[in-house]
Amino acid sequence: MSLRKNKSRRNFFKATAAMLTVAVGAVVWSNASQAQDSGSEKLSLAGKRIGISAVGTDHHWDLMAYQGIIDEVKALGGEPIALDAKRNDQTHVSQLQTLIAQKPDAIIEMLGNLDVLNPWLKRIRDADIPLFTVDTATPHSLNNSTSNNYSLASEVALQMVADMGGKGNVLVFNGFYGVPVCKIRYDQLKYVLQSYPEVKIIEPELRDVIPNTVQSAYSNVTDMLTKYPNDGDISAVWACWDIPQIGATQAIEAAGRKGIKTYAIDGSPEVVEMVANADSAAGAVGAQQPYEIGRSAARNAARYLAGDYVPPFTFVPAVLITKDNAKDTAGPFLPKKEGTAN
Repeated sequence: MSLRKNKSRRNFFKATAAMLTVAVGAVVWSNASQAQDSGSEKLSLAGKRIGISAVGTDHHWDLMAYQGIIDEVKALGGEPIALDAKRNDQTHVSQLQTLIAQKPDAIIEMLGNLDVLNPWLKRIRDADIPLFTVDTATPHSLNNSTSNNYSLASEVALQMVADMGGKGNVLVFNGFYGVPVCKIRYDQLKYVLQSYPEVKIIEPELRDVIPNTVQSAYSNVTDMLTKYPNDGDISAVWACWDIPQIGATQAIEAAGRKGIKTYAIDGSPEVVEMVANADSAAGAVGAQQPYEIGRSAARNAARYLAGDYVPPFTFVPAVLITKDNAKDTAGPFLPKKEGTAN
């Protein structure tokens, strides 16, 4: 295929992805009033005790969502009983046991391995305690507050394919398939790639870890760059969350490898800053609003306890940040500079 045809093909894919991003983004943000709460709505948790169990708060997304839950429970007059498992599944289970024994008016559970959690989430419901979740899709939850990971993951995958020109090899981090949002994102990646048979996932897939996620990703990607030393051997690196993306991006830049970009979801400030940097290997990130997702869970608990209907899920708007649109979209997600308002 000639250079001109390659360039035309790449431009076609990029234009298609851009149109999809604009279209989906417009719909998502136009529906913000449906997902985020109106200040005119009168909700209260006065006199209510709300248990909160998070698998960890070491990641920016986790900390912001956790704080959003706590702040909103307090703002609505409730008493938060907030517990942080510090990335230990068994501690997370112990927290849930503790909360069940305390019989709060509701429990909000945040993230974790569903295979480990589900029996205990069922016990919460069996104890007649209303259960709400953040990023945990389970039949035992009355409502799961989250982003629309189906559409967001598809947008990220399509952007990656567009930047690759519809062909090339991808390194994929797939270490947390038991976490519902990572399962959704990975499955959506595979679904999109069914339509682009010239995009291949390099086997075996990489495994992201907690803790030392950045260092591990840096090491893994460095090893793969050594194994595949030629330009064009690797075109992209994908991860379901953006902390591995940091290590992958750093490894690519340290190796001086051009033509490889990284993709992920969450929108940590340091990753958004990388995407906004024209010289960085970070290609795109799906940026969420974790603080608002946390608030949403608390407000849904208030609605339910007041006798109002709550849907099985609440989608809080997210946006795909790319090299092309970062100037217009990245601002709210970038690190705050000293002396500026939050």
